[in-house]
Amino acid sequence: MLYLKESNTDDIEKEYEFITSTPENENGFINTGFGSSREEFENEILPKYLNYSKGIGLQDGHVPQTMLFLWNDCEIVGLFKLRHYLTESLLKGSGHIGYGIGKSFRGKGYATEGLRLTVERAWKIIREDEIYMSVSKNNPASLKVQLSNGAYIHHEDDLKYYTRIKRVLKER
Repeated sequence: MLYLKESNTDDIEKEYEFITSTPENENGFINTGFGSSREEFENEILPKYLNYSKGIGLQDGHVPQTMLFLWNDCEIVGLFKLRHYLTESLLKGSGHIGYGIGKSFRGKGYATEGLRLTVERAWKIIREDEIYMSVSKNNPASLKVQLSNGAYIHHEDDLKYYTRIKRVLKER
């Protein structure tokens, strides 16, 4: 069964294993924990994840962001970053959601379902009427994931597509 779980200290071993096996920068997904030692992860990186979700200790220009690990039963298969609101640079760039799926789990539908779950959670947090995302043009699989979750291409440049998912108001 697939589910999202916020970063936490109880799952530190599996979180550390996933983070350190994920490339530092792949298709625009930035992993600040790449190459960290177990001690660095426990004492610096994980506390930042936990604090950033509460808006504590943010670097200048950063916004609160929740790190959501995608689990398949008892194994982490992906990571989704959910930014709570946008700055001008996020509005023009990365947007609300960034994600990465472990190499051995790609092509199995995890990204599509993980993004669906993240979007569901995002609507409870974000204020905007659309969820903003971006995807490298050299990553057609990720573009397909976004489009499968209701995104449309808002605009593009030489390197990226900038996508949006509109808020759908439920009828009463």
